[in-house]
Amino acid sequence: MEFHVDPTLAEGLKAARVGDIDAALVPLIRADEPRLYLPIARVRGVRMQEVTGPGLPRMLVYTPTRGKGARPAILHSHGGGYMFGRPEASHRRNAMLCRSLGAVVVSVDYRKAPENPYPAALDDMRAAWGWLLASAGSHGIDTARIALIGESAGGGLAAALALALRDESAVQPVFQALIYPMIDDRTATTRPWTGPRPHVWTDRSNAFAWRSYLGREPGGDDVPPLAAPARATDLSGLPPTWIGTGDIDLFAAENLAYASRLIGAVVPCEVMVLPGAYHAFQRQAPDSPVTKRFESAYAEALRTALSRA
Repeated sequence: MEFHVDPTLAEGLKAARVGDIDAALVPLIRADEPRLYLPIARVRGVRMQEVTGPGLPRMLVYTPTRGKGARPAILHSHGGGYMFGRPEASHRRNAMLCRSLGAVVVSVDYRKAPENPYPAALDDMRAAWGWLLASAGSHGIDTARIALIGESAGGGLAAALALALRDESAVQPVFQALIYPMIDDRTATTRPWTGPRPHVWTDRSNAFAWRSYLGREPGGDDVPPLAAPARATDLSGLPPTWIGTGDIDLFAAENLAYASRLIGAVVPCEVMVLPGAYHAFQRQAPDSPVTKRFESAYAEALRTALSRA
């Protein structure tokens, strides 16, 4: 099986970690993470602060320094296969969303598997949501205009949080942007790849990650929908959704299936599929015109959703 990679993304692929992830690599990858995002650059027009407290995960809170009145807010969950990542890795994108949309952006450093399997990360996202509502007055947030956004595993957490809030919260998010979300553990057991793997996140890495997050083998009948949102049988009542993925991303099929089911549940859903885009291409090729077009698309979708509410 041959995969066509967009030429503007090809250079970034050369530097990507493509091999399979296992238990021995987890601490090594984590130790290497700060090199990928430090130092954190200041962005004009944006104030960033670190927030934590009893019962709360560590959060990076981005606030516009200009503008008055109640602002929209975005709750962000970063990617990393439920095992890796920190909010600092998304600093540039979150700071730009804050400045361009005039929104408070809260990025959550949720607990990671395998040390903290499901539901630890989702519980941290719930806690962050509660903090966001409780802090709305002090941060000038309009609670009627809050969106969820996440990429990869963070997209899975955003989707899971939307499902949880639908049934648990009086205040609902008005939108969710799911960026190549990791939402279906069954992909780890039903979709083997046999050819070259330029999609960065491999089938074996995916199986290991789901096993770590679930604390059990993926693909069984007892996987909770809030762990793997594609397992949910009822998607009605979820917020309008934007889903973006690449056609050579391991998650493309599960993402499109989820979008189709959202549409079937009468949830407004916009889908963007990029030819020749592999998993996490934004990180590997941030200056590619493909990346810029992709980020512009979901930023505009967020802008529209947050202005309509």
